[in-house]
Amino acid sequence: MRITIIGSGNVATHLAAAFKNAGHRVVQVYSPNIHNAALLAYHVGADGIGSLKDINVETDIIVVAIKDDAIKEIIPSLLPYGKLVVHTSGAVGLQALTDHTANAGVFYPLQTFSKTKELNFGDVPMCIEGADETITKQLEELARTISNNVYRVNSAQRKILHLSAVFACNFTNHLYAVAEGLLKEHDMPFDMLRPLILETADKIKAHSPATVQTGPAARKDEQTMQAHLNMLEGREDLQQIYLLLSQDIIKNSNVPHGDK
Repeated sequence: MRITIIGSGNVATHLAAAFKNAGHRVVQVYSPNIHNAALLAYHVGADGIGSLKDINVETDIIVVAIKDDAIKEIIPSLLPYGKLVVHTSGAVGLQALTDHTANAGVFYPLQTFSKTKELNFGDVPMCIEGADETITKQLEELARTISNNVYRVNSAQRKILHLSAVFACNFTNHLYAVAEGLLKEHDMPFDMLRPLILETADKIKAHSPATVQTGPAARKDEQTMQAHLNMLEGREDLQQIYLLLSQDIIKNSNVPHGDK
């Protein structure tokens, strides 16, 4: 399949590489920053373009992998080509495209991407939605060439999935950063926490997260929690986060009193 990528960021970079590795032809990479477009294009054997007027009319599908708030703005410029247009957002509905064209779909990879870190795209869940059954099947076939985990997910489901991912990934990573900051203030390396983080993640491979919750809130250890809050004196922002999370853990915890 001949593919044009709109965007040159993290998602665009990994998708372009996955398409190339699967034997597809990435025809073009577009970015308003021609340097960024040319750089990604070079790595996947494509042409870099800095104007949407230069899109190759022989492309089969246009994959829009840009910031969510820019999707609606760019779609009208893609309509004259009459190609299948898909976006890669978890938070934007299919209607953002179908308001303009019936030849539309969503091609959402559920993963956190960084340009500098390689990953096995075959493990990435691909969430597919098409404006009709024919498009849906076409996108499923494309997705199966790059991933072993392909799901049909409608716009309402995808928004919940994206929200869940923010809790599971983005908020969790921010808490890692908070922990790193606390350790730095007291001359300790973040490496000390890495085994703990990895063990916690490993547990949920086989168990529901709710059943493996540990810590002072899970065991309702009020004395320890108060000591932690005292240590955060002067850091009202962190105290509020600590309290909110602890209260929610207590509300949902089934850990017997006294257990760790």
